[in-house]
Amino acid sequence: SLSAGLDLPGRFLFATLTLMTLIAILVFIEEAAYIYRKIPSSKRSIIIWINAAAPVISTTSCIGMWIPRSTMFTDFTAGVFFAIVIHKFLMMMIKECGGQKLLLRRFENSRFTISTGPCCCCCLCLPRVPITRQTLFWLKVGTFQFAVFRPVLIFLSIVLWSNGNYVLFNLSPKEPALWINIFLGVLTLIALWAVAIVFRKVRTLLTCKNIIPKFALYQFIVILNHLQTTIIHMLATQRIIPCAPPLSSRARGSYIAQQLLIMEMFLITVISRVVYRRKYHDLEPLECTDEEDGDKKQTP
Repeated sequence: SLSAGLDLPGRFLFATLTLMTLIAILVFIEEAAYIYRKIPSSKRSIIIWINAAAPVISTTSCIGMWIPRSTMFTDFTAGVFFAIVIHKFLMMMIKECGGQKLLLRRFENSRFTISTGPCCCCCLCLPRVPITRQTLFWLKVGTFQFAVFRPVLIFLSIVLWSNGNYVLFNLSPKEPALWINIFLGVLTLIALWAVAIVFRKVRTLLTCKNIIPKFALYQFIVILNHLQTTIIHMLATQRIIPCAPPLSSRARGSYIAQQLLIMEMFLITVISRVVYRRKYHDLEPLECTDEEDGDKKQTP
């Protein structure tokens, strides 16, 4: 542990970041208790999982900050957890529409726009896909595969790392890190694409459920936990982030990434408590909207 060699400002920083992590955990526990009391059981576990994403990432980053050798294992834990959260977010949007059957009835004559980010935002020529049970199944598979394969690939990375065959962010074609990261990147894009397709369709319907701020928080976690961390590690690998004895460039990059994540996830935890705790109007029953449509058609 590096903490024994820290000067006074360094110890103050570590203590402050640790306190922020503890506050984030306490805020989440209080929020989980509120959700358990107030939210219907069909949505309860999904919303708790999604709210847990930021405090879990903050906790793993804090452990990695205090115990640098645990970084591979803390990254593994955060990566596995967030892969599950991406699938849970898709399921939450379906649940907020009243479940799969009601969603299919509400959009029975509508279509999914698949020319959306992060995969196909430039492919405007792609056809719009009918909203059916089968298309919803494949969208669920798109996020579920990430929740299954990411833990397997990260576990493989740890096995290779423990054997000395895996160097993080070594982009040599002869090294397994490059191919594992490429495969993980493809799986990530597919999962994010599936969530974006469903969000684009239901965002107007779920405005009363404040789905846009919820989606924005989820997107921030994706960007900060994946893109920001990857960029910092790559800068450290190329020695653009200078070494500062006793820290090498890579160790310093790892510290910077972890400390930024702790602060960012603390803010997201607090904002999530506000967004998910608000009182929302329920969706209008489908029968009422059907009756209103019938009345409008009968009116000359």
